Amino acid sequence: MLNENPPKQLKRELDWLSAAIMGLASVIGAGIFVSIGLAAEISGSAAIAALIVAGLLAACNSLNLAQLAVNHPVSGGIYEYGYQYLTPWLGFTGGWIYLLSKTAVAATAALGFSGYLLNNLGMTDAGILVPVAETAVFLITFIVLGGMRSSKISTIVVVSITILSLLCLIIVGFFFCFTHGFEKLTFSGTNSHDWAINFLQSVALMFVSYNGAARISMVGEEIVDPKKSIPRAIIFTIIATMLLYICVAVISLGSIGSDAFAEATRLNAAPLKAVADSFGIPFVANFLAVGAVTSMLSILLTTVLGVSRLLLAMARRGDMPSFFTKLNSAGTTPDLAVIAVGMIIALLVFIGDVKVTWSFGTFGALYRSAIVSLAALQISKEERLYPKWISWLSFWSSLLLAFCVEWHYWLIGLGLMGIGLIWHFIFRRINSRENLEVTLKE
Repeated sequence: MLNENPPKQLKRELDWLSAAIMGLASVIGAGIFVSIGLAAEISGSAAIAALIVAGLLAACNSLNLAQLAVNHPVSGGIYEYGYQYLTPWLGFTGGWIYLLSKTAVAATAALGFSGYLLNNLGMTDAGILVPVAETAVFLITFIVLGGMRSSKISTIVVVSITILSLLCLIIVGFFFCFTHGFEKLTFSGTNSHDWAINFLQSVALMFVSYNGAARISMVGEEIVDPKKSIPRAIIFTIIATMLLYICVAVISLGSIGSDAFAEATRLNAAPLKAVADSFGIPFVANFLAVGAVTSMLSILLTTVLGVSRLLLAMARRGDMPSFFTKLNSAGTTPDLAVIAVGMIIALLVFIGDVKVTWSFGTFGALYRSAIVSLAALQISKEERLYPKWISWLSFWSSLLLAFCVEWHYWLIGLGLMGIGLIWHFIFRRINSRENLEVTLKE
């Protein structure tokens, strides 16, 4: 049933830097460890240019999110913005696709964590891959249940290890590539007759790698002084992510070349390990392996955190059962929503597939970007922080890139949207009937 009393609000416990770290933790994972290799497979060394273009377009989308989050700083992100500035069905489908795509990506991250960990320990028994992944899901769910403070501390720890490992790769890789004259950094991939299509596909794949701003907007209700902190956190996240991605891409493609990098992605989804191995310094490869493990944990943690806040927002509006609005006694976390998200991810661990989830995540990210852009266009001139052309550029680029996603992922996305709208219609009807019965009895 719908709540008749105003819902209890979550406590504001995140400053701008903590929020930015949450954003970084959600993107410095599969994005940097996998997607660069996927882009290199399609467009060769031009993946570096695709990375830059995707970063600039993602910056426009991030500024739209910052604008919306400042004007409407509540949990739920895109779901709330769609409802507030557009139509209920756009808001619902945006939230629904976010819910499905992010839980699927989190399941893949749990499997990735298990695979990297077991590989580092020299354990090759595939039979324990899923149990270890399920253990990680349970552990992260338990941490998030402890509230924002425990989630913040855990995120800082794991993302710091990941960033340090990548900085180690960049520094050592720069000297390695410099001594070899960056001889492997060629642009042979641009000779293809359909280079433009390949390049746009690479941009689309990389676009989802910059999705940290969306995770910040999901916890907008818990950020201190949102009007100042949210723009700072989002802008810092997009700049830091772009710089880190470009450096890693240049070092990676400059050390082993785009063909070898793409091949490493196809074989074991761990192309950066091949880059680190090429330096001939065991410490770099070992440290990077540790960073890969922690990066998967950071994705898992920020997903449970962000999606549980989305469930909270959807329950507040009556699109999900009302018990998801229940907060713990300290008012720091929606307990039942966190447990539900953890259970969904645990179930999806059994069917996780990197290629499918990443491509579906790309479709979802572009769809959400279009909705965010349209919502940002509705903000009045007096309340606007950034020029209107940024929203228009973000909207049209999202549509263009969406058509570069393979058609069967469109079918999956549209099919899941249809299922969501059926749920939305039936659940709303049930709630309306129950509310009417309560009113008649009174």
